Amino acid sequence: MARALPRLNSTATAIMASATSATKETVLDGAHFQMKNRNARVLVLGGTGRVGGSTAVALSKLCPDLQIVVGSRNREKGAAMVSTLGKNSEFAEVNIYNEGSLLMALRDVDLVVHAAGPFQQAPKCTVLEAAIETKTAYIDVCDDTIYSQRAKSFKDRAIAANIPAITTGGIYPGVSNVMAAELVRVARNESKGEPERLRFSYYTAGTGGAGPTILATSFLLLGEEVVAYNKGEEITLEPYSGMLSVDFGKGIGRKDVFLLNLPEVRSAREVLGVPTVSARFGTAPFFWNWGMVTMQRLFPAEYLRDRSKVQQLVQLFDPVVRAFDGIAGERVSMRVDLECTDGRNTVGIFSHRRLSVSVGTAIAAFVLAVLEGATQPGVWFPEEPEGIAIEAREVLLKRASQGTINFVMNKAPWMVETEPKELGLGIYI
Repeated sequence: MARALPRLNSTATAIMASATSATKETVLDGAHFQMKNRNARVLVLGGTGRVGGSTAVALSKLCPDLQIVVGSRNREKGAAMVSTLGKNSEFAEVNIYNEGSLLMALRDVDLVVHAAGPFQQAPKCTVLEAAIETKTAYIDVCDDTIYSQRAKSFKDRAIAANIPAITTGGIYPGVSNVMAAELVRVARNESKGEPERLRFSYYTAGTGGAGPTILATSFLLLGEEVVAYNKGEEITLEPYSGMLSVDFGKGIGRKDVFLLNLPEVRSAREVLGVPTVSARFGTAPFFWNWGMVTMQRLFPAEYLRDRSKVQQLVQLFDPVVRAFDGIAGERVSMRVDLECTDGRNTVGIFSHRRLSVSVGTAIAAFVLAVLEGATQPGVWFPEEPEGIAIEAREVLLKRASQGTINFVMNKAPWMVETEPKELGLGIYI
């Protein structure tokens, strides 16, 4: 049985202790991290991949005394990652599709990060089930609606096992969910109106340095109808349709973004109670967006939902995409817009020069929050107060935004846009 809960429970009452607390602490950019949890053992599944590797590196920098276990099927890459991380790391050969392998890897860790995507079309939540069985705290970086809802169905089992678990705990979704929750909370506290429209907009140059996994994810999402909400009603739309030109502020500027079926749309609608919600994504160079539109129209949805066929497409396109990645860079930006019935409009923007770095920092922020006791037993979305306690959100966002070129919250659009202008009349979600 893993060691997570005795340690996490014993410190839960001292999560937000002040600097004068008798508990010895270290300060990470103004946030207090309990010394008692500094030597926790964290298993990163997919630890030799772009996302998992970035997470392991970020954790080693944020808290050098953490014991990091790099989980992967590739021993050679695992050894290289351990060499990079240093003495407080080790490699564990893990196959997430083999129950025995999973249970053995989880036997003696405090928390597991599931970064072994893609999550689209995955038939089971095998890692979450193993985490519940071994009583190990859990975070995944899922970006798939069906998978995240399946994970949520394990909430009662996680509560019974007394383990905290967060699904969709990456950068987007993940940090973007927390940004949305804070925009809504502040609006309800300060505005006379009610939140009525929430829009997530994401931009990544090329693959953002995240490699073939994000390419596979993008292709698989093209096979899914987009679920959005308009005045409380669920509607379905074509993937990569509904283009909007969105100003992401300094360092990024205006970019075209397109509708995709992303899990934060449904979770934000259910948790935050905003009646109109949608999510869009765009990339660069601009012709990649054209290519995505063409692919959605050219290939049948059934083809794009087949993981094996999509992997063949990834192998075909990956060399070309990598070549252009060197030109496009890997800047990433998230913009969350909230409109209220009284005319109040506020935005949050998060922009970074390197997605391959910022994604790991974002996930590491969730890891530290769970280790500090900010998550209750159960399976939660990041915007749920049981997932990330309201009083812990500011610390999480501060950690996640380290290294950003632009991070703002609760500002009027004209204050952050590079080309501020009024939107034209029309119906949009």
